[in-house]
Amino acid sequence: MDVAIIVPMLGRPHTIGPLVDSIRETTPSATIVFGCSPGDTEVIAKLEAFDLDHFTVPGPGRGDYARKINTGFRNTTEPLVFTAACDLRFHPGWLDAATAQLTAGIGVVGTNDLGSRRVMAGLHSTHSLVTRDYVDRFGTTDEPGLVMHEGYLHEFVDDELVQTAISRNAFAFAFDSHVEHLHPAWNKAPSDELYEQTPYRMRMGRKIYRQREQLWT
Repeated sequence: MDVAIIVPMLGRPHTIGPLVDSIRETTPSATIVFGCSPGDTEVIAKLEAFDLDHFTVPGPGRGDYARKINTGFRNTTEPLVFTAACDLRFHPGWLDAATAQLTAGIGVVGTNDLGSRRVMAGLHSTHSLVTRDYVDRFGTTDEPGLVMHEGYLHEFVDDELVQTAISRNAFAFAFDSHVEHLHPAWNKAPSDELYEQTPYRMRMGRKIYRQREQLWT
């Protein structure tokens, strides 16, 4: 099945080349779409230099990641979408392993990021394959037609996606679908200002998640 890989960007232009190389090596037929903020001039310049499809949305700020994913979803037509990021490495066979889990009723498939213990145990997914049909019919907990709720700073938006799908019996995990998260928490990338803001965003995201979890529990 055709897949659109949606990549929200916020700085880190140096990641674009390696990311695109890993996608093209493993999934050459995939559509790649980048979501940018208007003032992210270095990122936009590099995308234009590489002739890569991209769009801009207002921001950054609360909901930036989800807003870019949702805009990318609306801007594409492929039956599958992948909620990506700039700090990923796609491994051979990732898409076949993920689509093998798309049995009847499954709309969200988790991939193995080879870093998080919770993810590698199949209990969560940071970056997921989502069917367009699932989003069109159900969407987020309370917003059909959206992939992700736009109320989070960033962290916990993936938790809501996964937990909502679990509550609908629509989630499966693909242990052999390796989409590696090149994160400094696992010594796979140097830290930067955005990574250093993670503890604050985690605290704020957890509060929003706790306020909303009654919607799917």
